[in-house]
Amino acid sequence: MSRRNFIISRIDAIGDVVLTLPMAGVLKTLYPEARVIFLGRSYTEEVVRASVYIDEFLDWDDLKKQPPAQAAKTMAATGADTIIHVFPDPRIARLARKARIRERIGTTNRIYHWWTCNRLVKLSRRHSPLHEAQLNLQLLKPLGAKELYPLEEIGNYYGLTRLAPLPAGFAALPDRNKFNLVLHPKSRGSAREWGLDNFRELIRLLPQDQFRIFVTGTSREGQLLKSLFKEFPALTDLTGQLSLGQLMTFLSRVDGLVAASTGPLHLAAAVGTEALGIYPPIRPMHPGRWAPIGPRVKVFVREGECEDCRESGNCTCIRGIQATQLRDYLVSLLPIGGRPKPGNPFNQ
Repeated sequence: MSRRNFIISRIDAIGDVVLTLPMAGVLKTLYPEARVIFLGRSYTEEVVRASVYIDEFLDWDDLKKQPPAQAAKTMAATGADTIIHVFPDPRIARLARKARIRERIGTTNRIYHWWTCNRLVKLSRRHSPLHEAQLNLQLLKPLGAKELYPLEEIGNYYGLTRLAPLPAGFAALPDRNKFNLVLHPKSRGSAREWGLDNFRELIRLLPQDQFRIFVTGTSREGQLLKSLFKEFPALTDLTGQLSLGQLMTFLSRVDGLVAASTGPLHLAAAVGTEALGIYPPIRPMHPGRWAPIGPRVKVFVREGECEDCRESGNCTCIRGIQATQLRDYLVSLLPIGGRPKPGNPFNQ
């Protein structure tokens, strides 16, 4: 039997991509000699290439600029015999068919999949009780995957052993005598936010002699956080200073991160760092669907349905989570500064 060549297609955000990477690990388990290609957005490439289970990255931002006939040739040139449409997109579905990829896997609830795909999986994400990563793996059932993978097992399939080098100046920042904590206050609109007032309160509550605090985000977010840095000069401002690959490496070398349901939260969990996620109880934004997966994960969420906040970006349920709850949890982890993370090869 010839070697299998798979394309995993997921062209959305960082957190979604992180929770898709275990599909490559499962495919390599099912087909040890397989070649796995990831079709994604260019800004996710550094994350994808960090996984040892990914053999090639296909840039959708480049591919979509090509005329359809040329794009189909580019896709066919990968040698892929199977494509899994994790993030459904009619353009990619049509290209895969035009490229004559032999096996094209999609879901039944996308009408265009009925004529562009030849292996259909009955899967509806909207009302499912399963986690996003578990739903992704449902698409591998036609290839021999299990009916359901426990979250604890899924965390073993990231394969993030190819992290980018970290410039010496950033590598020297963590203090081995303190708990090195990253705060990621903003979300670029991708998640309900805890609010700067809560982050301010958490900073006030954490003892400075035991915690070294870093703040991450984009350059634009750094401008929005100027008042925070002015109020707390001991903070280390890393906004806009690290590439995504460098951020992953930095997160692997600190002790914890606090964030809403964002890409950095999922990255921290995936590299074995203590990941404290702050979530609303609103479905499907709730942690049952989007909690980070890793050996050190703690989720904070208020009880209730939070229906009054569903149509409002100003979510009182998530903002009502008290900073003292996070402070108490973080303090309970002391002493931890410089402690290697179990199962994290980057700190061996």
